[in-house]
Amino acid sequence: MIDVLHREAVYLWYYFSVQLEQIFKYWVLGMVLGSLVSVFLKEHIHRVFRSMGKKRLGILGIISASILGIASPLCMYGTIPIAASFSRSGVMEDGSRRDDWLAAFMMSSILLNPQLIIYSAALGAPALAVRILSCFLCGVFAGVLIRLFYRRHPFFSFKGFEEPKSRDTDSNLLLRFLKNLGRNVKATGWYFLAGILLSALFQRYVPADVVTRLFGGNEALGVLMAATVGVPLYACGGGTIPLLQAWLLDGMSLGSAAAFMITGPATKITNLGALKIVLGMKRFVLYLVYVMVFSFLTGLVVNFV
Repeated sequence: MIDVLHREAVYLWYYFSVQLEQIFKYWVLGMVLGSLVSVFLKEHIHRVFRSMGKKRLGILGIISASILGIASPLCMYGTIPIAASFSRSGVMEDGSRRDDWLAAFMMSSILLNPQLIIYSAALGAPALAVRILSCFLCGVFAGVLIRLFYRRHPFFSFKGFEEPKSRDTDSNLLLRFLKNLGRNVKATGWYFLAGILLSALFQRYVPADVVTRLFGGNEALGVLMAATVGVPLYACGGGTIPLLQAWLLDGMSLGSAAAFMITGPATKITNLGALKIVLGMKRFVLYLVYVMVFSFLTGLVVNFV
């Protein structure tokens, strides 16, 4: 019995160490880039978005908002108060709020940030390109839908939200960066290691042909399965990268991976809790339907292409 346990431990350590070696550098680069953006570029990004409220940009404003959402390093609980301040600082040409721009910014910000872009590079260039493009388009289409159906009615309710105080206040820029980096490592490190461990367990005990049958090929069922699995499995962006890498190697289709990468962060429990507050039940349900439909269609299109 002891020999069996020892053998299994050796196998698991092998899979764990190989995965760690492949992904660790991307995690470190992601941490560093995320902290650099947060400390030195975050305020500039937000000032650019606020300044857009003084211009007549139309659909171009939605596109710009989605790009800025991806560039923003904030998590959802940081994005909502920022969006609330954006809402109070700008009005549309007809006097109503620019909820279409806010929707594009918040949607893309939920799905992607500079840190996660670096993590996702571990999945290869095609998966990285699909992730960036699909998250950008998800934000754009969300903004367009709000513009079409909620042009005269508010979609968000930011009552009671105030912009959070920045924690990056140290006068010494190097110390400010190092403190931010430390908070990032502390917030994501355990999820990163847990993701690698989970990936090692899958590689050791789940046959590759099972993954291929579930998520492989161009079948709609595989995409739907990946979109559905993304809901309960997603906890942290860095934590899911090792799992996705293993699944892609075992035969998961790129379309299924794209669906997983959308539904995962979009339905992360902490994100849902924050969104429920600013959307209300009816619009919250619309949000969930939008995410599932968009992820499913994205997966089908990616597989077809």
